[in-house]
Amino acid sequence: MTTLLILIVVALLAVALWQLTKIFDLTQVGANVNDTQVANDNDNKVNGYLMFAFLVFIYLTTIYCVLNYGHFPLLSDSASEHGPLVDNLMIISLVLIFVVQTITQALLHYFAYKYRGKEGQKALYFADNNKLEVIWSSIPAVVLAGLILYGLYAWNNIMFVDKEQEQDSIVIELYAQQFNWEARYSGADNVLGKANVRYIEGVNNLGVDLSDPNAQDDFASKELHIPKGKRVIFRMRSQDVLHSAYMPHFRAQMNCVPGMVTSFSFIPTLTTAEMRDRPAMIEKVANINAIRAKKSQELVAKGQTALDPYAFDYLLLCNKICGASHYNMQMKIVVDTPEDFKAWLKDKQTIVSAVKTSLAEEKLKETEGKPVKNDTASTKVKTDSTLVAQK
Repeated sequence: MTTLLILIVVALLAVALWQLTKIFDLTQVGANVNDTQVANDNDNKVNGYLMFAFLVFIYLTTIYCVLNYGHFPLLSDSASEHGPLVDNLMIISLVLIFVVQTITQALLHYFAYKYRGKEGQKALYFADNNKLEVIWSSIPAVVLAGLILYGLYAWNNIMFVDKEQEQDSIVIELYAQQFNWEARYSGADNVLGKANVRYIEGVNNLGVDLSDPNAQDDFASKELHIPKGKRVIFRMRSQDVLHSAYMPHFRAQMNCVPGMVTSFSFIPTLTTAEMRDRPAMIEKVANINAIRAKKSQELVAKGQTALDPYAFDYLLLCNKICGASHYNMQMKIVVDTPEDFKAWLKDKQTIVSAVKTSLAEEKLKETEGKPVKNDTASTKVKTDSTLVAQK
């Protein structure tokens, strides 16, 4: 494939140089000018027909793509309460773009043919036309203003959370670092404890301030569980570089900026099981697994391991190119029923408890005279965290 691309590039460069040579000849002034390359009426007519042919090619390609790829669940798989609002805005934008593109491209190629060059014909032009300029400036301005106002309405409707909604919600922190995510739950008090990167050490890898009373019931998880039908407020932090928390099925995205806390909230409307059972999703999974099965046959024939079958899961992704392993920065999201979510919450070890356990294990090893490993799990936490954990 690389060799083919190189050959194509070389061929295109050769054509470009050839065309530049012809243009250079046409710019020369003198008796020996080669005017055989000057377009005549027949050349202009052929070019006009070619413009029409290219127009047909554009429309046929568009129709083919819509028929063959338009049935996948792209704008009908939102799983949040505000998802349809975002999808409507996208659909309106796509329809407007399609209509404008269809009309302008048709006119462009038609005019290229109708007003093609003819011998003895001079171009008629207007230096300015205020009426036309007002029309083609006002229409786009009005349409864009409408889209912007609708977008602002959608954004404010999504981002605004009043006090009553805040009280009846779950607060979860999404902590980003190269190259993984970790979730911190606010516990029974529904208030996240303070945190700072300066407190990161040992098992306290989220930098939670263990002296903060609100942090005593916080717990961490490598898998994000959220309940259906309940508002979830996310507080987002980054340990190192700029990340972006992207949850495509929930139409949610917010940058995670080092040194500050950003926020986003939504209400899940479909559990993971319900999304898996939707006909469009079943079809999508079947198509993916058909491709993976074909690829697995090739791998097995080469003595390699076959690919595992694909099963749908909601995912939290990073939508910023944050480093070499950016593509692998993702976390599984599970939308539970309220009952399953309550069951999942039971017996979760708090961060404070994890620090106490780590310190107890270190003391036991010191008592038994065993060397303590110099790794993350056994590194001593900072003084303030140690004092809190020993209480």
